[in-house]
Amino acid sequence: MLSLSPLTLEECVEVLKAAGEPTRLRLIALLSHGDLTVSEMTEVLGQSQPRISRHLKLLGEAGLVERYQEGAWAYFRLTRDGVRAKLMQKALDATSSSDAHLARDSERLASVKQARASRAEAYFSANAESWNDLRSLHVADEKVEAEILKLIGRTPFDGLLDLGTGTGRMLELLADRYRRAIGIDSSRSMLAIARAQLDDAGITHASVRQGDILNLPLERESFDVVTIHQVLHFLHDPLPAITEAARMLRPGGRIVLVDFAAHDHEELRSDHAHARLGFSQGQVAEWLEQAGLTVEKIVDLPPDSGATRALTVTIWLARDPRLLIAADTPSSSTGIA
Repeated sequence: MLSLSPLTLEECVEVLKAAGEPTRLRLIALLSHGDLTVSEMTEVLGQSQPRISRHLKLLGEAGLVERYQEGAWAYFRLTRDGVRAKLMQKALDATSSSDAHLARDSERLASVKQARASRAEAYFSANAESWNDLRSLHVADEKVEAEILKLIGRTPFDGLLDLGTGTGRMLELLADRYRRAIGIDSSRSMLAIARAQLDDAGITHASVRQGDILNLPLERESFDVVTIHQVLHFLHDPLPAITEAARMLRPGGRIVLVDFAAHDHEELRSDHAHARLGFSQGQVAEWLEQAGLTVEKIVDLPPDSGATRALTVTIWLARDPRLLIAADTPSSSTGIA
């Protein structure tokens, strides 16, 4: 993390010089919308990869962007902390939203993101019936689910929201804990399976609906628990999804996030449409904190000894730190232990 102390005159000039070039300022504007690869930025700006890489190098040297490697792919993200980040935000705030270059970049970025979403949707639809089988890639579901139940506890609560619900397994697993539940997924094929499985289990107090987890069709602060189970590795930029999930929490509510630990199984990109090769504990914890949550516990569940293809699963438990005001209302006494 960069220092929050004021910049010296020389440092300030260095930052302004780094950003003071049209392509580099456009790159900063792009990265303000989320992490991107060089190839994605090349596609948006219509410039050569070496040229984009050179600009990113200069921005990195000035402490404005950060580069991180994930398997064979390199991602770039805008520095979010420190005086440099605040200075760049001021610059972005000062630019006109109707600027022709920035407006065109925004349109192209939307196309890039739509292509990402279309690929994921096609994958989900093609694999809906075998979705539960695909989860055999990681440590046994029974072990993961037992830990989820342990973290959530046995105290009943009012509302559950399951994002990227898939076959609706979390709705089944926690059926005796919540009064009502909603599962959100973008795939109609997945939702059809989830509805069938809820019917088979006799679960009538949960429903599923189609929606975008980045723009939920729900009222904010409506749920006590939000689960995000094996979803984030399909997203190039998970932070907006976590932020939107946090928006759904009542004061004191909790998020349970389950995903792969960082790994090097590159074939999962092509074979299973994984956009990210897992996550470190600190990476997801940072995103949760940026969303205004307090991380309470992180649990690693490694594969059984001798399992050659199984992956470690990590569970993050985080809480909305706001105090419950009306302690005598039903929603404030529903399992926020």
